[in-house]
Amino acid sequence: MTDQSATTAPTKNLFSLFPFAVFLSIFLGTGIVLTMQGVEFAFYQLPASIAIIPAIIIAIFMGRQPISEQIGQFINGAGHPNIITMCFIYLLAGAFAVVAKATGSVDASVQLGLSLFPDFLLLPGLFLVAAFISTAMGTSMGTIAAIAPIALGLVEASDVDSSVIAGVIISGAIFGDNLSIISDTTIASTRSQGAKMKDKFKVNFTFAVPAAILCIILFASMGVTMPTIAASETNIIGLLPYIAILILALLGVNVFIVLVIGIVLAAGVGMWQTGYALSTWISDINQGFANMQDLFILALFIGGLSELIKRQGGLAALTDLVERITRRIYRNNNKRAAGFGIACLAFICNFFTANNTVSIIVTGETAKELAEDGALSPAHSASILDIFACINQGLLPYGAQALLLGTTLQLSPLAVVSHAYYPMILLFVASFAFWRVTKK
Repeated sequence: MTDQSATTAPTKNLFSLFPFAVFLSIFLGTGIVLTMQGVEFAFYQLPASIAIIPAIIIAIFMGRQPISEQIGQFINGAGHPNIITMCFIYLLAGAFAVVAKATGSVDASVQLGLSLFPDFLLLPGLFLVAAFISTAMGTSMGTIAAIAPIALGLVEASDVDSSVIAGVIISGAIFGDNLSIISDTTIASTRSQGAKMKDKFKVNFTFAVPAAILCIILFASMGVTMPTIAASETNIIGLLPYIAILILALLGVNVFIVLVIGIVLAAGVGMWQTGYALSTWISDINQGFANMQDLFILALFIGGLSELIKRQGGLAALTDLVERITRRIYRNNNKRAAGFGIACLAFICNFFTANNTVSIIVTGETAKELAEDGALSPAHSASILDIFACINQGLLPYGAQALLLGTTLQLSPLAVVSHAYYPMILLFVASFAFWRVTKK
């Protein structure tokens, strides 16, 4: 069965993007107003899944076809296999994060990591711990939530500048959020670009690791010392779920199987060591699902809205506009133009949504068209999409990561991102590396 939209090219209509502008205006405008009123976590008071509803209604009424047909198109977009796959993976990832936290696996990783480094290397050590946990968990917010309380204790026990500690943590958290195979940004970027996760990981690795090394050198050169954590407090067995997930994921095992095994292993470790109850396990899995509810609904809504705008010619017009601008900048180099366009799309969209996963979902279809036109491999396009969305997310003072760290360490969000050196370094490393790869 052939989709009509695949055989009939839509008329290019840039005005069809107006519903997206409405979504961003409502979401961003509400955040700005609440920020001016002094509301904490202002940009997250209005869930994105609610802010997008007026945009969906407008998109439906903007279509020239009957409303019933417009609604049908919306449902088809929401039910796209890529969207549904992402939604189920989000649920499993949420469940794993809660179970791993409840059974002590997260604390074990933090304690072990900090105990391995001498006091004069604890700043780069803290970065490595945050990078490892975020890579294993696939979430920057989960990483920050796990490490921030410990970091607060370190700050209180020494005279270390808390903004530097915040910058180290957010740097490590963004490293894993971008690179992890089970990160929602990786899931969204690979699914939207049709890339294999391990292929995207290999490409992303060549950008992320050099940036991380430079970041470690920078943190080590700052000469900051902190009190050490006793190695006897470390729970080695608690690391097993993370180690298993990393190994299985790198071996190319299906992400559904990887996450299910991680959930079972984490529960098994908890039952063996602390008497973690079966009823508690079930409750924690349910809580993990609930934590992903907003993202789950938003993914469905964006899938439906994207399909409407695609049918109305908005994505075709946007793709054409970005292509013309990038080709004007990079004449006679379609691959470089495609990469530049994808990077700009992800970076700019994330600036308005303050959510790297959302920005990837929004720009995914357009990025894929740019990549195909510029003969850019799916792994490269997925990597660029993910990298530049995460770079912007790590530097946003109104992003969830900066807000959470600011609240925990009693800092302004601007102070948090002022020392977020990894996203800054990654911006230059990724740009330079891609420039060299596409050099004729």
